[in-house]
Amino acid sequence: MTRYIAGALLVFAVAACKPETQRADLLKTGIWRAVVEIQNQELPFNFEVVRDDQGGYDIFLINAEERLLLDEITIADDSLDASLHIFDANIKAIMSGDSLTGVFVKNYADGYEVPFRAVHGQEYRFAKSDSTDSEVDFSGTYEVTFVHEKDTTEAVALFRQSGKRVTGTFMTPTGDYRFLDGSARGNELELSAFDGNHLYLFRAHMDENGALTGEFFSGKTWYETWVGEKNAEATLPDPESLTYLKDGYEAIEFDFPNVDGKIVRLDDGRFEGKVVILQLLGTWCPNCMDETKFLAPWYDENKDRGVEVIGLAYERKDDFDYASGRVRKMVKKLNVKYDVLIAGTDEKEVAAETLPMLNAIVAFPTTIFIGKDGRVKKIHTGFNGPGTGKYYEQFKEEFNQTVNELLSEDFTVQG
Repeated sequence: MTRYIAGALLVFAVAACKPETQRADLLKTGIWRAVVEIQNQELPFNFEVVRDDQGGYDIFLINAEERLLLDEITIADDSLDASLHIFDANIKAIMSGDSLTGVFVKNYADGYEVPFRAVHGQEYRFAKSDSTDSEVDFSGTYEVTFVHEKDTTEAVALFRQSGKRVTGTFMTPTGDYRFLDGSARGNELELSAFDGNHLYLFRAHMDENGALTGEFFSGKTWYETWVGEKNAEATLPDPESLTYLKDGYEAIEFDFPNVDGKIVRLDDGRFEGKVVILQLLGTWCPNCMDETKFLAPWYDENKDRGVEVIGLAYERKDDFDYASGRVRKMVKKLNVKYDVLIAGTDEKEVAAETLPMLNAIVAFPTTIFIGKDGRVKKIHTGFNGPGTGKYYEQFKEEFNQTVNELLSEDFTVQG
């Protein structure tokens, strides 16, 4: 999702061998409640620590039904340093009994760190409560408008409530906010997510007519207000209408290096006569992570049918070594077998210059379907991931239908 303001109940899983200096006994197993501080707000999330069979740890960050694995951790004396999945970010903390105290750091952004603390044995997310019920039910589909000082964004909110617990997400034209988790107290709603790279905090008040008025905090500076009205038929713009070829173009052309520096072109012989799926992504992008988790096993199952996937990575820094290092890490962790090329940086206007045949690059991810004749057949902007439930299932069904139709087209390789 390009505007990255989105989120999830994150599983924070960390496994490591124990060095001689490691004080593994200082990190307690079980459930923890963590808080990061952004914009004078407390954003909570939970994680679980378990021991692995090498004497180290697995730490599961929990957002709704998601448990996201983080498998790199260093413990030396009383210090913990956890690398956050595929993202260029870390949690660094001092361990002391039932507490962790430290910072969340984005390594690619100069000076980006926010306070972090965690307490062992606390299973709640926002506030303790002996009651299991809420007098207001936030469940349902809402037509939402986010309002920022520079623009507005239409969205669809999907909420599910059980007792006081509320989970769900927001879908926008550029992607979804992934797995949000929180609670209802009276007519107040609180939701949060920490995906390893982005921080999201939502609040809302429901009036007597069922309308929602809320606030949204993301990271150190982004703030929006939002309003929502329940509407089971709420929809977003057609994702196939937002990104398109400029007049006079029928095909995509590029020559980008892979992680080893070898130039790859779409007109290379190995792609001739095949259906090609281009994935515009960034390793910093959680929606892209979700799409890659779908595409990687899908490619393994379908590559022998005459279809190829090519990832075009747009990274945070204009530095080949940095970008290729981030892509290598993603490829390894997500078991990606298709090519992922280094295409440029993530600023949309600059990224669009690398593919001048497109009207714009509106969102990461964007998926481009190319037929066996080399012509662009469809461009899908954004991604409805697993946090959207039935919409994710619809995406998978439509994706497979599109590929099957393109594979069935007649085409004879010339030469």
